[in-house]
Amino acid sequence: MADPVTSRAVPVETETRRLLEGFDWSTTSLGPRESWPERLTMAVDTVVDSPVAKVLMWGPDHVMIYNDPYIEVAGGYHPRAFGGRVADVWPEIWDWNRRVLEAGFRGEIQSYTDQVLQLRRHGEPEDVYFDLFYTPIRNHDGGIGGVLCTVLEKTDRVVAERETFRSNQRFRAAMDAIHGTIWTNSADGRMVGEQPGWGRLTGQTYADYQGFGWSKAVHPEDVPASIAAWQEAVDSGQTFVHEHRVLVAGGDYRRFAVRAVPTFDEKGTLREWVGVHTDVEDVRAYEDSLREHAEMLERQVRHRQRAEEQLRQLNETLESRVIEALEERRQAQVALAQSQKLETIGKLTGGVAHDFNNLLQVVSGNLQLLLRDLTGNERAERRIGNALAGVARGSKLASQLLAFGRRQALEPKVVNVTRFVRGMDDMLRRALGEGIEIETVVGGGLWNTFIDPTQIENALLNLAINARDAMEGQGKLTIELGNASLDDTYARTHAEVTPGQYVMLAVSDTGCGMSADIIEKVFEPFFSTKAEGKGSGLGLSMVYGFVKQSGGHVKIYSEVDHGTTIKLYLPRAEQAEDVEVAVDTGPISGGTETVLVVEDDDEVRATVVEMLTDLGYRVLKAVDAQSALNVVESGIPLDILFTDVVMPGKLKSPELARKAKERLPDLAVLFTSGYTENSIVHGGRLDSGVELLSKPYTREALARKFRHVLANRAQKNQRRPDIASPALAGEPLVQRTSSPGAVSSQGPAEQPGPRHFKPCTVLFVEDDALIRMNTADMMKDLGHVVVEAGSAEDALVALETAPVDVLVTDVNLPGMSGPDLARRAVASRPRIGIVFATGDRHVPGIESFAANTALLLKPYDMSDLDKAIAKASAQSRVEA
Repeated sequence: MADPVTSRAVPVETETRRLLEGFDWSTTSLGPRESWPERLTMAVDTVVDSPVAKVLMWGPDHVMIYNDPYIEVAGGYHPRAFGGRVADVWPEIWDWNRRVLEAGFRGEIQSYTDQVLQLRRHGEPEDVYFDLFYTPIRNHDGGIGGVLCTVLEKTDRVVAERETFRSNQRFRAAMDAIHGTIWTNSADGRMVGEQPGWGRLTGQTYADYQGFGWSKAVHPEDVPASIAAWQEAVDSGQTFVHEHRVLVAGGDYRRFAVRAVPTFDEKGTLREWVGVHTDVEDVRAYEDSLREHAEMLERQVRHRQRAEEQLRQLNETLESRVIEALEERRQAQVALAQSQKLETIGKLTGGVAHDFNNLLQVVSGNLQLLLRDLTGNERAERRIGNALAGVARGSKLASQLLAFGRRQALEPKVVNVTRFVRGMDDMLRRALGEGIEIETVVGGGLWNTFIDPTQIENALLNLAINARDAMEGQGKLTIELGNASLDDTYARTHAEVTPGQYVMLAVSDTGCGMSADIIEKVFEPFFSTKAEGKGSGLGLSMVYGFVKQSGGHVKIYSEVDHGTTIKLYLPRAEQAEDVEVAVDTGPISGGTETVLVVEDDDEVRATVVEMLTDLGYRVLKAVDAQSALNVVESGIPLDILFTDVVMPGKLKSPELARKAKERLPDLAVLFTSGYTENSIVHGGRLDSGVELLSKPYTREALARKFRHVLANRAQKNQRRPDIASPALAGEPLVQRTSSPGAVSSQGPAEQPGPRHFKPCTVLFVEDDALIRMNTADMMKDLGHVVVEAGSAEDALVALETAPVDVLVTDVNLPGMSGPDLARRAVASRPRIGIVFATGDRHVPGIESFAANTALLLKPYDMSDLDKAIAKASAQSRVEA
């Protein structure tokens, strides 16, 4: 017999494979494994390597050999079942197995569907459903050596199907119990398709009730009102509640209460109406009899009143006095009760406010004393100042408690929200904990708004605490302030929105997100997804009510496992506030590059295409990622891919970007999304090298973001050997050396032009790894000592440890921005030179920096870099 092991593939290492190789088979009827016939060996290998649960029962005593998927079937019998006999392993179903094995050893092929077996594999009896397939396996002499069983366990599916059947039966019974008839209508209010319930109720045929044919079963006097009310509900998309008489199959008119609700698809589009006709004839008849009885009693009362009128006339004077006295007493009791109620509320709120103010006075007094002891310690003074500001806010809350006790309305004011958000920074950090990273992004030229300052603080705190709970104490919270305009198109698709200018306050988290059905109910009072006792369910209701009362709008963007963004739109106030407002008036510019816009929403796609065309770009468009990939693969030259993050279809936007970059390495990619955090964010941060423009965005934001992304692309290509750079054409190749002055040419004999630099230590901050590597190489070629950092936070650490002469930083960094980093750097090193690298000529706030500041426009070459560093370092030395 040939060796069964020769020329066999290397087996896959699995748990049952290890059991197979380590088992002492000489203790079984199969004998040592090396003596097994080739057919047994092949059958065993097939079983063990199969991804489907299989068990081989071999020999007259039915020795069991199975694979890893069968382990779950064996349950607690594993691993002793491996190499055991069927009768010993499964005694509870041996009668079944004996019959099946006898048939199998007779050469019969067997199969069973939805076969229920009662097993004790986990110690207790349980009914388990299987699909079982038995195949005889022949040995080398043609006889039956064993039986192979393929096992598909389907208990969960069978149980679910039966539960669904029982649920449907209960629903039908419930409808019968309330004398209800269910029906459905299309989105435009027409009865479409089979309606068996309506047919049984009215006796109408399929053709009779189609469209508005159902109205023929309604009483003629009730038809006009019924159709008018139904059409009004269909037009508004609101719940339909009505009552009319219907001619039932027996030939009588009966009164029915009608209620229908609209259902919507995942995009919020009305899909169909589901309604119920409930027979209320008997109820209304009973109500009519009660009404008639009440009218009869009323007539009897009037008779009695007339009989008593003569008696009242005799005692008119006395009775009038009694009535007046009783009325005066009643009014006095009402006034006393109201006074006592107000007094109780006033005492409660006044007492709380009094005690709270006492505590605040203790805290405030000690803080002011401590401030005197720590005079000169700027850090301590700043923290004490923050604490005193918190005391002031607490005092304001206490005064509002008193106002509530006296039922005085609070006065809204014209404010700039920036001050309140900045002032709450320390409070939020304490409330959220160290595990939450907080980033605040404030747009330039923020408008004023007419709101209650305390309410906006409370709203922000509520949103932040909700976000903390959604992130379970770990993640990133982004607070964004900016100007926004909601146009007529937006207002038509959002109820209770007035077109106009708003101040937008957005709070974004990296938490668990919300499903669509949760979002629909999230603003309802007392609705909460938190555990009992962990929340009142009023936080978001208070925020919603405050914003609506202020004439604003609330919008939620969320996806499960991708975080949530809640945007508050507060109406713009034209009046001025005693706070200076810096308005960003820098010019914007477009371009002539070719853009591929990928957006599944028709209106959004049309709008962005028009905006980009107006900015001068050549625009191509696609409705989904697969269509966009087809455009990329067509060979049409493209400069930038502008794609929504969440797209329909199997191909998702991140995968589209990756495949597009494989085919067009020079392609720039810009994502956009209705929420700040999404599938391109991991660990609370935007993925390295990813650019994102959040919806809704302005034309200015779109233009600036495009120039920034395209400038970054050009800068990446500046030193790539496969892309020629006009700025570097003709420059000699410079050999890197550790000495600043030792520069040698390896290129043409032409000598380099005049140099502008003096060797210095440069801190270079750029989040794009390729740009950072290329630019650092150029700086080193120029003879400078370079310290690299991928974020502003890393740069701050470097500033504390290295003697930096010049800071070269990208303007748009994740987390802290380039200008904010430069301000921190100047505060710690007043003579440091600053170079801003950007694709936009306008850097907000650059005028606030000293003369030792230079602007380096992307794409830049070695000469541009040399001049910018020279300017910043020269001015720094002059000041020194």
